[in-house]
Amino acid sequence: MSLTVYGIKNCDTMKKARAWLDARGVAYAFHDYKAAGIQPETLADWAREVGWETLLNRAGTTFRKLPDADREGLDEAKALRLMAAHPSLIKRPVLTGRGKPVVGFKPERYAELFAG
Repeated sequence: MSLTVYGIKNCDTMKKARAWLDARGVAYAFHDYKAAGIQPETLADWAREVGWETLLNRAGTTFRKLPDADREGLDEAKALRLMAAHPSLIKRPVLTGRGKPVVGFKPERYAELFAG
């Protein structure tokens, strides 16, 4: 199964994840969801597998700049709509192709995924 790394090209965490994969010769496709967008169905699939709370980047500037009405009363449907409209709200990176999606970058987690 082929790997895809979803994220935003200039994100520092993305750069670390891609450098980690590149240094180990791991082949992957890169999908920049800020430039290319993201299908709502893809977000819904990820939310089913890892939970919408895991996908939503509440720590970023984009979330903090949302109107109060958008930040309040969040549920899955509202969060997915916001992430589809503002891809910067999706935590980065999302790695697919190794079982359920892996959200965020931790070198030790990637090392477990690619051990052996």
